[in-house]
Parts: sequence; structure tokens; C-alpha cells
Amino acid sequence: MIVLFNKPFNVLCQFTDKEGRKTLSDFISIKNIYPAGRLDFDSEGLVVLTDEGKLQHLISDPENKMIKTYLVQVEGIPKEEDLNYLRRGIRLKDAITKPAKAEISDEPVIWRREKPIRERKNIPTSWIKISIAEGKNRQVRRMTAAIGFPALRLIRISVGSWNIGKLKPGEWKIVSSA
Repeated sequence: MIVLFNKPFNVLCQFTDKEGRKTLSDFISIKNIYPAGRLDFDSEGLVVLTDEGKLQHLISDPENKMIKTYLVQVEGIPKEEDLNYLRRGIRLKDAITKPAKAEISDEPVIWRREKPIRERKNIPTSWIKISIAEGKNRQVRRMTAAIGFPALRLIRISVGSWNIGKLKPGEWKIVSSA
């Protein structure tokens, strides 16, 4: 079984939490499924869950190079030369990332976030669409910060061939096996 879930902002990508934060169990009541990969507490968007161990490994293991695509609202307006750093791979403190696909994106037509992003009067924001085939800790946020454009909002829109479609935050649907 494969479940696609649009994880809201400030929800843990697991089923339990000792600190009382919202988790997947606040939205999904299906037993014996697990997230195939993680999405940070403060990030939003597509989480793929499954009850198939081999599929979970295929999706989450960086060796399989499954592409994950994100829309990232950043502080400032990057130029093509800024994005070229992402396209070549960028040095982070703990590693050099593999080349990413990166392009300026129009502002997406999306849901309103429960907690609005911070906005500064004299610093505009813009959107970047980034696709990566790895998943280091907070990688996309660290990549945009490394080129001088801190991420304000991050939404994963696809994992491999699965995409968020019209799922609203907190909604999920069962799709057929891969």
C-alpha cells in the first residue's frame, strides 16, 4: 500500500511524540504504514508512506537517487548565477551536495500557512523550484542559505513519480502500489 500525505507545517514526520507535538497519527489512522523518508517539522508537503519495507528503502535510500522536488520561498531574489552554484553542487559544512536542478519559479497558487512566514519591509521574497536526488539533514534549506538566500518556506511537491496534486494540508490518499 502507498499513501500520499500533504504534511502541514509544524507536524512531525512520525507517528508518536513524547513532547505532545502534532504527528502523522493526528491525520492518518491506517495501521502498519511508515514514512519513506522524512520531511522536517517546519517543512510542508508530500510524504510518501508505505507498508512495504523494500519500497520504503527504495524511496528513502540516497543510493537509489529518487528525485525529490521542492518549492522554496526565499528571502531575496536570486539571479541565474546564484542558481548555478546549486546546479554544480555546493559545499556545505559536512559535505558537497550533488548537482541540483534549480530554477526561479512563479509564486505558486497554494494554501495559506497556519503560521505566516516572517517578512521584512525592505527585503523581497521569491520562489525557487529545486530537485535533488539526496536528502541530507535540512539540505535544501542549507543550500539556499549557502548562496545567500535563506529559506522562509519549503514545500515538497514530488517524490519520484508521485506528486502532491490537489491534496490540501492534512489530506491523504491511498494510491496503488509502484
